[in-house]
Amino acid sequence: MSPRALLLVDIQAAFDDPYWGPRNNPQAEENAGRLLAHWRAAGAPVYHVRHLSVEPNSPLNPASGRVDFHPSVMPEDGEPIYEKSVNSAFIGTSLEADLRAAGIEALVICGLTTPHCVSTTTRMAANLGFSVELVHDACAAFAQNADTDWRGGGKADPKFIHQAALDHLHGEFAEVISTEDACASAP
Repeated sequence: MSPRALLLVDIQAAFDDPYWGPRNNPQAEENAGRLLAHWRAAGAPVYHVRHLSVEPNSPLNPASGRVDFHPSVMPEDGEPIYEKSVNSAFIGTSLEADLRAAGIEALVICGLTTPHCVSTTTRMAANLGFSVELVHDACAAFAQNADTDWRGGGKADPKFIHQAALDHLHGEFAEVISTEDACASAP
């Protein structure tokens, strides 16, 4: 069996900005840090992704000065880092080729935000033939992009945005698991 790799998606300081609005799961970064510590202790492969937005007003734009990784998941020397400006970690990066070259067939994914870059990366990983486990409590969603004025409703609750994104992924694109479950199995 090939090793499972841990893929941390966009866990960046910029997501602490009030710009994003209310969020669910305030423990997401801490749980991702637990996963990362577990993978490192096992000597298992870890891959980091960060978003560099081309939108001038985005906190994820490099000009904001906040695109660094969150302190809980700071990459160590030798851990690959992929930078992207779109939702998928596979578009415009060498991630797929590097995973294949390393013999990786299974991914454990966590990150920010659940309905955007995490969802898109998870879907693409599955479509590319990787087995995917998505760690629900090491991901989070925000209300910022939940403006539902198109239906006259206001903002959706980040908890429900998170749950809906996971529901759409579970069973078809990934097995949704907890941090505890991910750490209980060998990387």
